[in-house]
Amino acid sequence: MANYTRDQELKIRWDKLIEFLSDRFSDGADVDVEGVLYLIGLQEYGKPHERFKKEDNVNLIHIGLCTILEPFGHYRFDFYDEQGWPHFELVEPLPNLKPGEQRILVKTAIVDYFVQQGVIS
Repeated sequence: MANYTRDQELKIRWDKLIEFLSDRFSDGADVDVEGVLYLIGLQEYGKPHERFKKEDNVNLIHIGLCTILEPFGHYRFDFYDEQGWPHFELVEPLPNLKPGEQRILVKTAIVDYFVQQGVIS
């Protein structure tokens, strides 16, 4: 029963977050997980008005992923390079998870990030 309650709470928070981000950043079209990670990476990089190459966009998604998994002990912020890009160190490899479990971990970490940022409660 506890997992059901936690899953329901995650779903409610996730839906609220996606509605907020979609209205704000994609004219109401649902933002997917990769899009949310991109937005987190953009926020953490701190230069949202820069134009990015395809490789930079992939790096922004990676920054988003490292940022949300840092509180779970998987990554640790290491340094900013001369261009201002944050770099992370892998502290503990991610466990082998089934795709559904990966999705739950990432969504949980994303929701936690936006709760910490005060975007959702």
